[in-house]
Amino acid sequence: MSGIMRSRVERRLEPHYARLFAYAVALSRDRDGAQDIFQECIARALDARSVPETEPAFRAWLFAILRNIWIDQSRLRRRRSDLEQEFVTDLVPAPVAPETVLVDAFSVRQAFTRLSTEHREILALVDISGFSYEEVAMMIAVPKGTVMSRVSRARRALASYLGDANVVELARHREGRK
Repeated sequence: MSGIMRSRVERRLEPHYARLFAYAVALSRDRDGAQDIFQECIARALDARSVPETEPAFRAWLFAILRNIWIDQSRLRRRRSDLEQEFVTDLVPAPVAPETVLVDAFSVRQAFTRLSTEHREILALVDISGFSYEEVAMMIAVPKGTVMSRVSRARRALASYLGDANVVELARHREGRK
């Protein structure tokens, strides 16, 4: 890639740094690992022979690069280790009306790390990075309906991990502040 072209790609990359890094953190569950994935993604994008012209295609291309790097690294780690993915079984708590609860951000982060890889990935793209279902479908090469069902299942799983222990009823919370 010529110096001029590389400079142009660098300028196009900059607005995506924060979202790419947030996605890397969500996938890897580790800031150091996320930094490695993020840097490799940027390096590959800068070394690419051709770059999508339209902004939606460019963005989807970037996130696909990052996802593929993470998949490759995950496969490599699995080969090196015989450890199986942890399976967490929890009792699903009784549902609580969303407007009557306050959820601790730390609890959400902890629950997020307990999600399966597929659930973390889909929530990171849709709920954290703010991509539309169509954009995510392009990024991970699945139909829009598949994205929608995965988001729904992932949100239910996250809610079940949060449970009653991590939810404070607003009425009790307000009384404690008086």
